[in-house]
Amino acid sequence: MQNDNVKLKNIAIVGFLIFLGLVILYSAFWGPAKKFGDSFSSARTVTVSASGKVTAEPDLARVNFAVVTEGADPESVVEKNNQKANAAINFVKTKGIAKEDIETVQYQLSPRYEYDESARKSFLNGYTLNQRISLKIHDLKNNLKKLTEILAGLAPLGVNEIGSISFEVEEPEKYLSEARNQALARAGEKAEAMAKALGVRLGRIISWSEYGGRPPIPYYEGGLGGGGSIIQRATAPSIEPGTQEVITEVSVTYEIR
Repeated sequence: MQNDNVKLKNIAIVGFLIFLGLVILYSAFWGPAKKFGDSFSSARTVTVSASGKVTAEPDLARVNFAVVTEGADPESVVEKNNQKANAAINFVKTKGIAKEDIETVQYQLSPRYEYDESARKSFLNGYTLNQRISLKIHDLKNNLKKLTEILAGLAPLGVNEIGSISFEVEEPEKYLSEARNQALARAGEKAEAMAKALGVRLGRIISWSEYGGRPPIPYYEGGLGGGGSIIQRATAPSIEPGTQEVITEVSVTYEIR
């Protein structure tokens, strides 16, 4: 009786060792081999490309203006320039432009030299101070009038240079997402049409990629008045922000069954 129990115990141990060996064999060879074999099942694929395009209205305007003052005395130049620049900044604040949307991007005092042909040498002929300020105007749809009023009101305050005006979309990603969804939908329709024409069925998506996806490019208006100088009049200019296109392209690879 005792010998029979020993035999059963040995058989159980051998059975367990065989089972354990099979598990190890599967993990080491059969599992990877199956995955490797599955990779060949996706060898029959079709890749399609499609694009999506969304038109967006700019909702942010950026304006750069400057006060440029010249003179023989640097202290006098600085005082006159600062008075004009401060007046311009206070003016745009009265138009509802928040402090965080006003930034001094340049403050440069430079000596001005001239060349004397007879003496064949350069001499100091004064100083030039260039103080440039950048503004951001949000919610452009409702604040376009504010933009034109600011442009018209800067010149009488001594602002003698306005750079280009740019129009942008503050949250381009939401438009890019819409364009992406549009492109993916078109890719799916194209793939279904190709599969039908070829007499096959589409399987799972193997891979997809996006390229060329780009937010709207800022649109620039040229400097007012030519040469960067604004027209010395208080008439409000006509400003048209236009529209901008958000474009993206996708490539999708499907399994063919």
